[in-house]
Amino acid sequence: MVQDRQFAEIQVGDTASMSKTVSEYDVYTYAGITGDFNPVHINSEFAKTSLFKERIAHGMLSAGFISAVLGTTLPGANTIYLGQELAFKAPVKIGDTVTATVEVIEKIEAKHRLILKTVVTNQEGTIVIDGKATVMKK
Repeated sequence: MVQDRQFAEIQVGDTASMSKTVSEYDVYTYAGITGDFNPVHINSEFAKTSLFKERIAHGMLSAGFISAVLGTTLPGANTIYLGQELAFKAPVKIGDTVTATVEVIEKIEAKHRLILKTVVTNQEGTIVIDGKATVMKK
């Protein structure tokens, strides 16, 4: 269910998260939608020769889970994504369960903007993406 928190209700320190197991279907669908057919994502024979020795999910697929939290939970509906800094720290493998977490770290009242710490971790607690988002909220 999508939440629609009002700007006045949101406080520094508020957090929200979502988890998803990344499937082979997710990787192929993402490749088809974006046109990113890098063989490290879709070709297991090629991936065996890569740095990670197996197929990995697209980094931006995992980053998309941050967007899902922002648009559905915190801040929720009517959120306008203005910017995102991302640092990819570790690969996400097919079958990994990732958790995207956002935390409000700054609230800019005059412009109805929020700065959020954004982190994606895998099932082992390893940070796979670290970043910061800027959003505008009605």
